[in-house]
Amino acid sequence: MDLKWIVEDNVDKEEIYQLAAELNVPHIIAQILLRRGVTDLISARKFFHPSVDQFYDPFLMQDMEKAVERLRRAILSDEEILIYGDYDVDGITSVSFLYLTLKELGAHVSYYIPDRQEEGYGLSAQGIEEAKKRNINLIVTVDCGITGHAEIDLANSAGIDVIVTDHHEPGPTFPNAVAVVDPKRPDCQYPFKQLAGVGVAFKLAHGLLQRMEIDASILENYIELVAIGTSADIVPLVDENRIFVKAGLTALNNSENTGMKALIKAAGIYGREIGTGQIVFIIAPRINAVGRMGNAERAVELLTTHDEVEAERIAAILERENQHRKNVDEEAFNEAIRQTEEQFAGNSKASSIILHKQGWHTGVIGIVASRVVERYYRPTILISVDGGVGKGSARSVPGFDLYEALKQCEDLFIGFGGHKYAAGLTIAEKNIDTFKNRFEAIAKQYLTPEHLSPKLYIEAEIRLGNIDEKFVKLLKMFAPFGPQNMRPVFISRNLQIIGSPSIVGKNHLKFKVRQDDKIYDVIAFNMGELLYRLTPGEANLDMAYVIEENVFMGRRSIQLRAKDIR
Repeated sequence: MDLKWIVEDNVDKEEIYQLAAELNVPHIIAQILLRRGVTDLISARKFFHPSVDQFYDPFLMQDMEKAVERLRRAILSDEEILIYGDYDVDGITSVSFLYLTLKELGAHVSYYIPDRQEEGYGLSAQGIEEAKKRNINLIVTVDCGITGHAEIDLANSAGIDVIVTDHHEPGPTFPNAVAVVDPKRPDCQYPFKQLAGVGVAFKLAHGLLQRMEIDASILENYIELVAIGTSADIVPLVDENRIFVKAGLTALNNSENTGMKALIKAAGIYGREIGTGQIVFIIAPRINAVGRMGNAERAVELLTTHDEVEAERIAAILERENQHRKNVDEEAFNEAIRQTEEQFAGNSKASSIILHKQGWHTGVIGIVASRVVERYYRPTILISVDGGVGKGSARSVPGFDLYEALKQCEDLFIGFGGHKYAAGLTIAEKNIDTFKNRFEAIAKQYLTPEHLSPKLYIEAEIRLGNIDEKFVKLLKMFAPFGPQNMRPVFISRNLQIIGSPSIVGKNHLKFKVRQDDKIYDVIAFNMGELLYRLTPGEANLDMAYVIEENVFMGRRSIQLRAKDIR
């Protein structure tokens, strides 16, 4: 599917000149900064040097006072506390972060993560029964709980108090908990609404330490976990999320966490610089894999252990589970493509893709749905059916709010929840066809052909001669990269191909380009089929790309990573 190149031109030129002069940076850098809301020296300092000093007061969050007071009382009274989390990376890091923090405060604390296959997402009756067996007095949910009305009522009836900390969209009513801490509550005045679950857990811990008059710097011991959960959950990397990830990456690259060091070694990236890309594509899938394929608590054990032998053992398990997940993922993806091709053969104008199959592994359908979206650029839902009940994972495209669309189908579900671009649902098998038709009608109503055309947003057109040491150094300062602060994409035109391009690895293009007497190496991942567009010696290539530093055998060099070539 061809990408539509959109060169952004939405910044006033006079503002660009003023900011460039004030900061003593190239006009292109000033232009990129203005698009990110940086308008003067003060906001530039905050952007380039995000600091924990810029955190908001946690007590601006609705119910934080109640949550902190109940948790403080539980710790001082030696009550049994259970941290109840989700089985994805955000949930696992939330549990690990809060467990380690409360342990350091001397709390009697344990944790529980539901089994994805048996219990599904969120609070479960089975989890409440386990809490009763452990004589738990207080449950603190992380990255879940906002829709757990029945389960919280069950806990209350057993004399167990519940504090909910979550970041998902709440329903029309809140569960009957001691406190419901969620920045997305309509009545919550917290200035930043886009925290990951681990970010909300951090704010709870921060508020607790303030009330207990304990130095909050102990949270820095575990901030790498907050960075991993925040990066993996694909929340906007702006405001507090940017601070979490910036500070967390510094800690992660000098990690003293026994389990994290073992995981990094097992993944083959020990000694390499770790950024958000390494978290999202290398670290997170390994943490995710144990929750997708089995018991997610093994990942918590890894991230909270001080035993090197145990850490290496669990890291090896994560490595094996991740490989198994890849195999299952590939099998499900091939089946999804087969079904989609059949569906599109009869209806090439479909605005959505909803597929279902008996026995699809529920641990991989979210990943597969994302891959289907990448290929066909349609909101996609994959549903695994077992015993007359379907469990689905949904992924969207920019401009289409999945949560709101699913809300219009709520009467067909056993349950659902999620975000604008990712959601989950449970549905009776007999309702799937009705759901497909209704969802397609909603998608058709809101999605235009423009929505369904994949776009590549480009910061500016430059020449290779613009790329010098200062330019690259300034671009590095834009990190950490992620949603709403993506790595800047540039285009250069009429580049000359030097030497003979080749296909390397699994369908990746490798070649050299020249312009203005500058020659750069280019890598184009998964673009082997575009080899025909590269003619050695010709100066006729237009390329959209990002600028990266490549480190090989201890030597650093500038490399261009192609996003598209023409």
